[in-house]
Amino acid sequence: MNGFWCGRSIFVTGCTGLLGSWLVQELCDRGGTVIGLIRDRVPQSRFFQEGLDRHLVSITGSVENLSLLERSLNEYEIDTVFHLAAQTIVGIANRNPISTFETNIKGTWNLLEACRRVPTVKCIIIASSDKAYGIQSHLPYTEESPLQGQHPYDVSKSCADLIANTYYHTYNLPICITRCSNLYGGGDLNFSRLIPGTIRSVLYNKRPIIRSNGQFIRDYFYIKDAVFAYLELAEKMRKIDIVGKSFNFSMERKYTVLEIVKTILRIMEKSDLSSLVLNEANHEILYQYLSSQRARELLDWTPKYKLELGLQETIKWYQDYFKKSLQEV
Repeated sequence: MNGFWCGRSIFVTGCTGLLGSWLVQELCDRGGTVIGLIRDRVPQSRFFQEGLDRHLVSITGSVENLSLLERSLNEYEIDTVFHLAAQTIVGIANRNPISTFETNIKGTWNLLEACRRVPTVKCIIIASSDKAYGIQSHLPYTEESPLQGQHPYDVSKSCADLIANTYYHTYNLPICITRCSNLYGGGDLNFSRLIPGTIRSVLYNKRPIIRSNGQFIRDYFYIKDAVFAYLELAEKMRKIDIVGKSFNFSMERKYTVLEIVKTILRIMEKSDLSSLVLNEANHEILYQYLSSQRARELLDWTPKYKLELGLQETIKWYQDYFKKSLQEV
């Protein structure tokens, strides 16, 4: 058990999501007292399927509710805040930008305003995204790249990022910002995303569907590495002078969509399945990948998982998850 987190009171928004569920599990394993904000109860999610809800204090509500956030931070004397709650699906953001703006932008200023009013809060980590950088002519993105999102999801993250900056500079809140590359791992039930969607298709012996032309370039970041990065950052915020800074976290390896699909097919021994390339993705960034040099130099951080191992663990999780339904096919 890590002594740093033992007994510490931690507030996690978005605790039932992909990153949130793995972060909650690790914090509980390290002895933290976790208070989680839950908007929707999704019984089939990893959070509930694996019983993580039994290990934390659950608060039902949303980040759009400022009074609820302030009351929760006060009543539980929160020390550390991980703000992960967001509408993260690009397609949903394109169809319904207002709800995405409400959650991602208003939710961020509500959370930070509540933190400003509660003196027990000593550490705040805001989850931004590589999408906050928008389209850039110079890659990889560094933390000095301008925030210039153009499409609804990207703009929502650019705005949330800037709001976090203003709460640091104006009110001296103890904030750091994370910008991760594409997260993947067991528990992601958004099957419109490339990796879980491809794995599910292969498990059912169907052709993987690629919404783009297959040549979009991304870098991919395993969920366990993301959790370790968040915890390392939160711990280092108390030890070295990094408050107010943003940090990119990535494997620093770029892949086309087709390369990722081919890797999954090879690992699952289904290379005979051909991809169905729809070439219909709209309002998405074509090329995006990060430099994590700042994290390597200031935090002495490096990822532990290579793509192959991360995908192997992820595939195993989905095999177990779909085991019953697969037996019926």
